Amino acid sequence: MATVDLVLSDFEATINKEGITFVDFWAEWCGPCKMFGPIFEEASNQNPEIRFAKVDTEAQQELAGMAGITSIPTLMIFRDGILLFNQAGALPAPALNELIGKVQELNMDDVRAEIAKAESQS
Repeated sequence: MATVDLVLSDFEATINKEGITFVDFWAEWCGPCKMFGPIFEEASNQNPEIRFAKVDTEAQQELAGMAGITSIPTLMIFRDGILLFNQAGALPAPALNELIGKVQELNMDDVRAEIAKAESQS
């Protein structure tokens, strides 16, 4: 599955869908973004069961601000609407592939239980 472009109006609905969503926040002028873009695209082609989306931070400044983006590229990973990963910096292909595997292996019942426990303690 090829990557899709996300805008403010469809961001929340996309990340809250069941399953895994990888979101790359990028800009045309960003050198590391240009290096990471093809890696991200190739991962999307190799993993059609995962949604891969891109947010152009120049065109979607309000969305980038709401997401707290302060450095690009930034990769966010959501599963079943839960933010699992949020990190700035371009990843090499092996690191991205390892991350994909780890997210796929997660037991989301355990993740939800950890979140509930943390919320009850605060």
